[in-house]
Amino acid sequence: MQDLTVTLVQCELAWEAPADNRRHLEALLERSAAGSDLVVLPEMFTTGFSMNALANAEPTGGDTERWMQRLARQHDCAITGSIAVRTEGDAVYNRMLFVTPDGGITHYDKRHLFRMAGEHERYAGGKERVTVTWRGWRILLQVCYDLRFPVFSRNRGDYDLALYVANWPAARRLHWRALLPARAIENAACVVGVNRIGRDAKDVDYAGDSLAIAADGNMLADLTNENGTVSVVLNSADLLAYRTRFPCHLDADDFQLR
Repeated sequence: MQDLTVTLVQCELAWEAPADNRRHLEALLERSAAGSDLVVLPEMFTTGFSMNALANAEPTGGDTERWMQRLARQHDCAITGSIAVRTEGDAVYNRMLFVTPDGGITHYDKRHLFRMAGEHERYAGGKERVTVTWRGWRILLQVCYDLRFPVFSRNRGDYDLALYVANWPAARRLHWRALLPARAIENAACVVGVNRIGRDAKDVDYAGDSLAIAADGNMLADLTNENGTVSVVLNSADLLAYRTRFPCHLDADDFQLR
């Protein structure tokens, strides 16, 4: 298990304009992705948090997937974030893609859909909890509202890093900043949460607050409301030493998720 350099990308998103957002993000990565093992983009990074599901959804293997594959290969790193994806039968998922330099794609479909915005009426919900292994790290994939449901993200000895990609409104930034450290502490795992900034076409404001947190709860990076990127090194030796020194996982309750 090596150290993992993670780049958090926090920016404004053009409303329902995938090509514009891809160009903007690609320019940011030209300046920031060098030496990174993993780049984390926000939720719905091609469109913003739009409920125009069918109109915005891309097919599996569409333009954004191919764009992510090209950039992952170019920068020799994994790239992750979520977009709207249409599958057979016109079901649309808020799908988090994890793309590696060899072109491999692992996906996680958002399980907890944000009913207060009607997401549960426009998107299909995922069923499976998904982890992926990358450069020795076992990584849990999660999207925005999933953060509020700790049972779903409970560490059962199967991950070292939890990723949360989001369009989390500024009105509830206190919750975002409280729950991300809680997920790290209770699961003895590193946590990275990446949010957007700016105002969307629905007049919803986003404060950013993208964070990287060590397993003991210590803050490693905090972008507050900045437009841009930050890279942080997750130290594998520190993580393993903390788990050895404070092995609370040995006393965790056993359960089944239904």
